[in-house]
Amino acid sequence: MTTAEPAPSSAGPPLDLSPAPGAVPLPRMILAQAGYELRTLLRNGEQLLLTMIIPVVLLALFGGTSLLDLGPGPRVDFLAPGVLALAVMSTAFTGQAIGTGFERRYGVLKRLGATPLPRSGLIAAKTLTVLAVEALQAAVICAVALAMGWSPHGDPVSALALILLGTAAFSGFGLLMAGTLRAEATLAAANLVYVLLLAVGGVVFPLERFPSEVRSALELLPISALAEGLRDVLQHGAAFPGGPLLVLAVWAAAGLALAARFFRWE
Repeated sequence: MTTAEPAPSSAGPPLDLSPAPGAVPLPRMILAQAGYELRTLLRNGEQLLLTMIIPVVLLALFGGTSLLDLGPGPRVDFLAPGVLALAVMSTAFTGQAIGTGFERRYGVLKRLGATPLPRSGLIAAKTLTVLAVEALQAAVICAVALAMGWSPHGDPVSALALILLGTAAFSGFGLLMAGTLRAEATLAAANLVYVLLLAVGGVVFPLERFPSEVRSALELLPISALAEGLRDVLQHGAAFPGGPLLVLAVWAAAGLALAARFFRWE
């Protein structure tokens, strides 16, 4: 007796259903975290007050009155670059330091520390969030300044380079503060630094009003370098403000390196 040959199977090779665990690529993790950070920030009224309302109020107050002698020319031409610098500092440093400090206190960062997202990825995500908020700030501040008669000129690439380096510098030191101090200490220190740099950083008070010895030291502050650099470009038409760019690059490298090294999740 003979048996029939089995019909050849038309199915392909067997599927490999073995598990392949692993984290998603780092860029995707950074973008997902940045989206979460941005949604959280936009829902926080106190943060919006600090980042949006205060700079606009200062611009309108000192630009529409003669409370300060800001030198020759339209007052808004001096104030607008300084207020843009203040907006960068309020978002990248003060707001980020306070927000991250309380995330660390309430255990949010501890939970993030248990995920595959590394410290460098968290810093990158927070920096992307800051850049998104700064774009909104710049649009609002520029619109108000233009309505007040501001006529900016100069190289926009140089202005953008100053803002990016300033953001990196302030973001690094904001995260360093939030990742090493207690939340209450971060809140007090960040607000104190904000007020001090607003007063002596050339934002609304010209550095020429300070003695020459003091002014030389103040020009090395990141807020002064950012405000004066933006003024050189947007008010005076400078093509490449090398001094402010160098100062900001040094602060950015130091701040980000220290934050990546010493930031603690809890």
